[in-house]
Amino acid sequence: MTQLPDLAARFTDDRADCATCVSWLSHEGIITIDGADTDKFLQGQITCDLKSVSADTSTLGARCNPKGRMQSSFRLWRTDQGVMLSLDRELIEAQLADLAKYAVFYKCQLSNQSQSWVGFGIWGEAAEAALQSCGLSLPANGAVLRSDNVFAIDLPGGACALWAPAERAEALLDQLCQHASPVALNQWLLQQIQNGVGQVTGPTRESFIPQMLNLQQLGGVSFRKGCYTGQEIVARMQYLGKLKRRMYRLLMAGDALPQPGTEIVDRDTGKSVGEVVIAARGSKAVEILAVLQKDAAQLASLSAGTSDGPLISLADLPYEHELTAAEAES
Repeated sequence: MTQLPDLAARFTDDRADCATCVSWLSHEGIITIDGADTDKFLQGQITCDLKSVSADTSTLGARCNPKGRMQSSFRLWRTDQGVMLSLDRELIEAQLADLAKYAVFYKCQLSNQSQSWVGFGIWGEAAEAALQSCGLSLPANGAVLRSDNVFAIDLPGGACALWAPAERAEALLDQLCQHASPVALNQWLLQQIQNGVGQVTGPTRESFIPQMLNLQQLGGVSFRKGCYTGQEIVARMQYLGKLKRRMYRLLMAGDALPQPGTEIVDRDTGKSVGEVVIAARGSKAVEILAVLQKDAAQLASLSAGTSDGPLISLADLPYEHELTAAEAES
């Protein structure tokens, strides 16, 4: 088995003022699905439409249980043999076990390849120069570029995820660091939060339906592809139901990070009105993505975890206008 390089000591800097940053995506792992029936199998299992994913694009997506609750969220892209999914490491074994129940009826193979691949996130003014030094271009408009088995994936906000074979990771990182400063994972999570991209993690497994994480706004849900596990619940919520909870971006004073799954509490009533999706320390406040009851999102009396914690305020998502406009039409 391939031995992952020990990169932790290189990513301890938590500064937010570097012009170009590279972070190790240590929180994510890789599932591969290969074989002739890969698309046929996955079309019945995940929220995104494989027909819309070409060899040079990627998509967000989710795998739901029969009640429409997300077991995982992921980014998916194609390889020569099938597809790769990057997702929270804590979820991989449970997700593989559940998918394997259905994969036995198809000509495809599922594998945990987290020991074989290393991910980096890069963003900032010299990101293009850094990628060019590695023989890659900076992808844009949702593209996936590939060079010598290294995948460069365009993400919201001009960020880029790089996935490379583990044996090449340290050399790739050395090259990137000629143009970018290595920073802690917190900084990567911060820019993901600011771009409104949430993620299912171990503590929030099966807590949310896809629309609660705004996944439909981010292109991670197809309402035309046909049946998949949980599809009836997801479609009913889209067309017949009234979504009462969705993801918001929040700001909180201090530097104590609420963990995923932490309750958001209305201090005036003591009641839980939501829960944390992910959080990261910013330069002036802790930034949070949280799923909240819509009628509680504007309250000035919210705190995380306890009713006596720091007050939380509402901040904009980059797609807030489009999301509220879509809600007004429904």
